[in-house]
Amino acid sequence: MKLVVLLCALVLLSACRSSVQSDEYQNMTPNIDVYDFFDGQVNAWGIVQNRSGELVQRFKVRIDGSVNDVGELVLDEAFTYGYGDGVKQRIWTIKNDNNGFTGNAPDIATTAIGTVYGNALRWQYEMDLPVDDTTYRVVFDDWVWAFDKCTLMNRSYIKKFGLVMAEVTIFMQNTEVSKGCTGALHP
Repeated sequence: MKLVVLLCALVLLSACRSSVQSDEYQNMTPNIDVYDFFDGQVNAWGIVQNRSGELVQRFKVRIDGSVNDVGELVLDEAFTYGYGDGVKQRIWTIKNDNNGFTGNAPDIATTAIGTVYGNALRWQYEMDLPVDDTTYRVVFDDWVWAFDKCTLMNRSYIKKFGLVMAEVTIFMQNTEVSKGCTGALHP
């Protein structure tokens, strides 16, 4: 009986920890440059999977980014869904500070905190997520990796009570010809 309790405790503790470790990415290149990558048009494709790995959403996002007069990065995201449904638009306002980034959007419950580790960005925030007729306060733990100056990959862990309830995978490509991103795909 003690062995069963111990095994259950170990499973629960391991489920609370994301497998991503920031120090693994500190010396990897290319370094992620959030302001440069998102300044212009970015197209993205993503999926959401529940705890069982079942596909619950498939979507595309057109992101129009610009830096405003006070040095904030503004991301205007327009979502379309091929499967499932969700938010249609989100506008992020992101500020660069000495230790990383902070960001806000009207449908995000807390200020997002972003920290850069070489080619990776960790982006964390809370959101009130509507599911059917109920809304749940969840924690997003996003990891974004730079592949090159035109391509990013995002893996998000959606958590409730410290447990991963769903995962989001998103691929993003900047389409700005002036940045040499002429080979970018279009959603």
